[in-house]
Amino acid sequence: MKETLNDDEHAKAREAIMMHVREVVPYALMVAVASGLYLISQIFGKIENGTLSYFQTLLSIKAFFALWLGIRGINQKLFKINPWVFKSHFFPFSLVVIIILLSQFMFL
Repeated sequence: MKETLNDDEHAKAREAIMMHVREVVPYALMVAVASGLYLISQIFGKIENGTLSYFQTLLSIKAFFALWLGIRGINQKLFKINPWVFKSHFFPFSLVVIIILLSQFMFL
């Protein structure tokens, strides 16, 4: 898009798209967190021998990061509360990448 539009047109086109993204993405993330909580309750499994398995440990870490993202998103969108810490998008994006990587390691 940037190659075919000048800087002013590019800024206007980007803002037109982002206007819709800002409306949809927070609610989609809330649905993802809610469905994730349900799925964790279904697949976590029994704790045997008093210790967590490798799968359960990684799933717990993923759940913690996802809940943090979910609470942050709900506070921002529904209650209009800005994040207390990590106000940039870099940290939440990093958590999403970590969650994806953990998903890949879970089945090793």
